Amino acid sequence: MSGRGRMTLCALAATLLAAAALIPLVTDAGWFLQAVFLVAVQAGVGALARRVPLAKALTVAVQLVVSLVLLTLLFARGQAVLGFLPGPDAVEEFGRLLSTGAADVNRYAIPAPASEGIRLMLISGVLLIGLAVDALAVTFRSAAPAGLPLLALYSVAAGLSGGGASWLYFLLAASGFLLLLLAEGRDRLSQWGRVFGGAAPNRSRQSVGGMEPGSGSPLAPIRTGRRIGALTLGVALLIPALLPTLNGGLLGGSGPGRGSGGGGTISAVNPLVSLQESLNQPIDREVLRYRTTSQQPQDMYLRIVALDRFDGTAWKSSEREIGDVPAPLPRPAGLSTEVGTVEINTNISAADSYEQNWLPLPFPATKVEIGGRWRFEPEGRTLVGDRGQTTKGVRYSVTSLAVQPTKEQLAQAPEAPAALRKEYTQVPTGLPPVVKQTALQVVKNATNDYERAVALQNWFASEGGFTYDTQVQSGTGSAAIARFLKQKEGFCVHFSFSMAAMARTLGIPARVAVGFTPGTARSDQSMSVGLRDAHAWPELYFEGLGWTRFEPTPTRGSAPEYTRQDAPSQNPTDPAQPTAGASNVPANTPKPSNSCPEADRKLGECGQNPQAGPVDPTDTGTPAGTVAAIAAGVLVVLGLPLLPLLWRTRVRARRLGSGGRTPADAAARTLAAWREITDSAWDVGVTPDESQTPRKTAARIVRLGSLDEPSAQAVHRAAGAVEQVLYAPVPQAGSGLVDDVHRVREGLRAAAGRGTRLRALLLPRSAVRVVWTVSARGSAVLGRAGEMWGRWAGGLRRVSRQRG
Repeated sequence: MSGRGRMTLCALAATLLAAAALIPLVTDAGWFLQAVFLVAVQAGVGALARRVPLAKALTVAVQLVVSLVLLTLLFARGQAVLGFLPGPDAVEEFGRLLSTGAADVNRYAIPAPASEGIRLMLISGVLLIGLAVDALAVTFRSAAPAGLPLLALYSVAAGLSGGGASWLYFLLAASGFLLLLLAEGRDRLSQWGRVFGGAAPNRSRQSVGGMEPGSGSPLAPIRTGRRIGALTLGVALLIPALLPTLNGGLLGGSGPGRGSGGGGTISAVNPLVSLQESLNQPIDREVLRYRTTSQQPQDMYLRIVALDRFDGTAWKSSEREIGDVPAPLPRPAGLSTEVGTVEINTNISAADSYEQNWLPLPFPATKVEIGGRWRFEPEGRTLVGDRGQTTKGVRYSVTSLAVQPTKEQLAQAPEAPAALRKEYTQVPTGLPPVVKQTALQVVKNATNDYERAVALQNWFASEGGFTYDTQVQSGTGSAAIARFLKQKEGFCVHFSFSMAAMARTLGIPARVAVGFTPGTARSDQSMSVGLRDAHAWPELYFEGLGWTRFEPTPTRGSAPEYTRQDAPSQNPTDPAQPTAGASNVPANTPKPSNSCPEADRKLGECGQNPQAGPVDPTDTGTPAGTVAAIAAGVLVVLGLPLLPLLWRTRVRARRLGSGGRTPADAAARTLAAWREITDSAWDVGVTPDESQTPRKTAARIVRLGSLDEPSAQAVHRAAGAVEQVLYAPVPQAGSGLVDDVHRVREGLRAAAGRGTRLRALLLPRSAVRVVWTVSARGSAVLGRAGEMWGRWAGGLRRVSRQRG
C-alpha cells in the first residue's frame, strides 16, 4: 500500500477511535454506525481526489461538498433539491434540527435519547473532525497538528459526560493518534528508500527459501518510535489513575470518593448541575425503592452528602479523612440522650441505572449493612464508594434514628462549641451586605436561634413571596444568592444555599445536605424515589440535638414537626404505613387486575399483596438489545488479543495439512513446511534473513535458537528437502517433514524463556504477514480504483474538449 493510502486509513481510524468516546452520551449507538459509513465515504473521496490529483484546497472542498450531500440524504432528503442537493429548504431544516438538538442537550441528562437533532449534532461533528484530520494528516502531510481536532473531539465527550469518561475511550483515542503518527513516520522514512533495511515485503517476487523478500528486521527508528509511544501512552494512563480525581455527579455518574486501606480522603464537589438536570427530566425514572418501619415516612429524607464549605462561588463538601465503616456507626455528634429518638429499620434497593459513589441514607444512620467497598466519612456521616464501588443495583439495610426534639429543647439549646461555630459560620468576605441585612430583617422579632431558624424557613417557604422554578439561571455563589433574594425565583438549591448562608450571618452553624425527598408510596407498601425527588435542604446545628433539618423550599418536601405551628400528635402504637412523600404526587390506587395495563402491573399497581423485604426498583435498567450489544462488544474486545493466536494456528494447520498427490503438490508442501519452520523461529526472536540460502538459514536457526541435536538435525533435513525442490534437476519432495517441523518447534520452545514462549503463543511476530497481505490487497484495490477514476476523469476531459 502506498504511503498516502496508509495515512488515509490511519486518519480514518484515529477519527473513529476518538469519536467512540461519544457513544455513552446517548442511549442508542446506531448513530455511530452511520457516522462510520459517512466518514469512510468522506475519506475515500479524499483518497480518489488526491489520486487524480486535485489541488489540496480543491480536495478539501470536494470532501466538504460530498459530506454535505451525505448529511442532506440522511437528515433532509424531503427538503433537498432533486432529493440530495442541500438547497435553502434543506439548510433551514438543518437549522431547525440543530436548534432542537441544542435544546435536547440542555434538557436531558446523560445518556440522552438519540433524537434527530442530537444525531445530527453528533454525526456532523464527527464528519467535521474527520475532514480536519484527513486534511491535515493526509492532504497537507502534517499528522502532528491533527491531534488538536482529535483532542477537541475527546474533550467534548469527556466534558459532556461530567468528567467521567471511561479510561477505555481515552486509550482508544490516544491509540488512534499514536497510530497516525507512526504511519506518518513510516511514510517519511520510506521516501529515503531502504536505508535501514527490513522494509515491507514485495509480493511480486518470492525468495528461494519460500519467504517474502524484504521481511528483514523492522526499521530501527520505527521500532524506537513505537516503544516511545507505548511508554508515553502508558504513563498518560497511569498518572491519572494515581492522582485524586475531581469529577462530579451526585445524582448520576461516579463521584470523586477515593480511599484505600485505613486512610484516604473525600474531595469537594458542586452538585448544582446534576441536581438541576435530575429535576428537569421529562420522565421521572425510578432510582431507589425502599420499605421502612418509620411511622412518619414524610420525614424519610435520603441524604447523600453534606456541603459544609462556602467559598463565595459555591457550596462544597470539604476534603476530609475517610476510613472503614464501623458497626455500629458512632453516635451522632451533639445529640443528647435527653432528646427523644425512635429506631427505624429501612431496606433499600438501587436501580441499575442509578450509579454514583455516595450512598443514600436516612439521617442519622446508626448501622449500615451492605456489601462491597464502602468507606465512612464521620463528620458528614456519609458512605462513599472506594476503588470504583458505586450504588448500581446495590441492596442494603439501614438502621437510623428519628430524632424527635421538642420546641422547648431547641429554644433552650446552649451555644455550640467554639471550634464548630468557627467552621460552620464562616462566610466569604465578598458576600453582598444584602444577605445579612435581609436575614436581620426577617428575624427581627425572634429571641433565640431556634426562632430565627424557623423565621427564615417560613419566610422562604410561604411569607416572602418566593416562587419555585427549576428553569431559572443556575448559580450558587454570593452574587447568585443576592440575585435570588431580589428575583425570588429558584429551586431547592437556591432556597437551601441562601437559608444556610443567612443563618451563618446570624451566627447559627449551618450546612447544606443533598439527597432525595421520601418519594411516592406504592400499593405494595414500598416507597418509590425518582430523579425528580432529588433535593437539597439546610441543616442547622443545635447543641444537644445535633444537625437538624429545615425545609425552606415551597411546594417541595415537608416542614419538620418541630417547626410547625400546630403539629398534630402521633400515636406511637399505629402500624407503620408509608404515605405519599415529598414529591407531592398522590399515591396511586390499585387497579383491577383484569383492566390493569402491563406497565402498571410491573410497577405493582394492580392490587398485589404486599411482600416483605426489599423490593426491586421498577426501572428495568439497560434494554436487552443494549445488553446484547455490550456483551457482543465485550466478546469482541476479549477476542481481539486472541486473533494472532487463532490466525497462526490456522496457518500452521493449512501448511502442515495433506495436499494433492502430484509432484507439484509435494513440492508446495515442502516449501510450506520450510515456511512454518522459519516463522516458528521468527516467533521466538530469530528474525528471518532472505539474503541467505536455506542451508545457511538452517545453521542460523540452530545457532540463534540454541537447538538441541535432534532439533538441529530436523532443521537441516528440512533445508535439504527445500534445496532438492528448488535446485535438483528432478525435484524430489522430502518425507517426514511434518514430524521435523514439530520437532523443531519443540526445540525452539524448550530453549526459549517463559516470557518468550508466551509471546510466541499469544503475539507471534510472524502474524505481521497478515498485515502485509491486507496492505498489498488494499493497495491493489486503491490502484484499480485510481485507474478507473483516471480513465473516467480523462473521458470527461476529452468530452469537454470535444464540446469546446
